[in-house]
Amino acid sequence: MPLIGVLRNTSQSDAAFRLAAFRAGLSELGFIEGTNVAIEYRYADSKYDRLPALADELIQRSASVLFASGNASALAAKRATSTVPVVFAVGNDPVEMGLVNSLSRPNGNVTGVSFFTTIVGKRLELMRELTSPSAKIAYLQDTNK
Repeated sequence: MPLIGVLRNTSQSDAAFRLAAFRAGLSELGFIEGTNVAIEYRYADSKYDRLPALADELIQRSASVLFASGNASALAAKRATSTVPVVFAVGNDPVEMGLVNSLSRPNGNVTGVSFFTTIVGKRLELMRELTSPSAKIAYLQDTNK
């Protein structure tokens, strides 16, 4: 049974809501925890210095893929392996963080999604591709959140 290793910056209680959504998404794709896929969770409890050892532990458990949630978790997962696929969810620019070479061609074994709201250039590029050249595009951002 393939093993998904989940690495999080936070505690198990802080992650409960997001991990329920993660499992639901896997289920929609036909992956049922304990039936046809195993999932092992590692939580750093906001003690970021623990992340490298937790990532190494998941690699030693023969994880088929690592899912790293949070900036520090993603960096620890990338450092832990150059062969096991790493999928991240981060809040910063993954190129600036050194996770990937570029947004369009991440290269290597690391890919994912960023919630970095100021990757405006790439978003505008995508919107321009989806609209006519004469379309006007407006961008609003709430910087208070």
